[in-house]
Amino acid sequence: QVQLVESGGGSVQAGGSLRLSCAASGFTFSSVALGWFRQAPGKEREGVASVHSAGTTSYADSVKGRFTISKDNAKNTLYLQMNSLKPEDTAMYYCAAGLPRWSLLLSRNEYNYWGQGTQVTVSS
Repeated sequence: QVQLVESGGGSVQAGGSLRLSCAASGFTFSSVALGWFRQAPGKEREGVASVHSAGTTSYADSVKGRFTISKDNAKNTLYLQMNSLKPEDTAMYYCAAGLPRWSLLLSRNEYNYWGQGTQVTVSS
């Protein structure tokens, strides 16, 4: 049974940092692509960052230079280091796993498995 469990969300002031974690089980962690997505109230879920099984990373333009995605295959854990947070980063953050096409690494429709999400709130 596939499970993805996010943690590390919280409330922080603008300019602060948070590190999200996603513990995975039930599939071969090193063989799939993994991504972080977020959804703010009234908005569609959007891709934030992804890491391909080969290690290649992709980022949304809005987070480039501020967020870093990484994974630990030995621990079956995905991370998202978020620095210089802005109020517009406020959202529910989800991790996902799947086999997306190479050009669609940040497309939510390409991912099969999802966690329940962790809330990130950034105040100005």
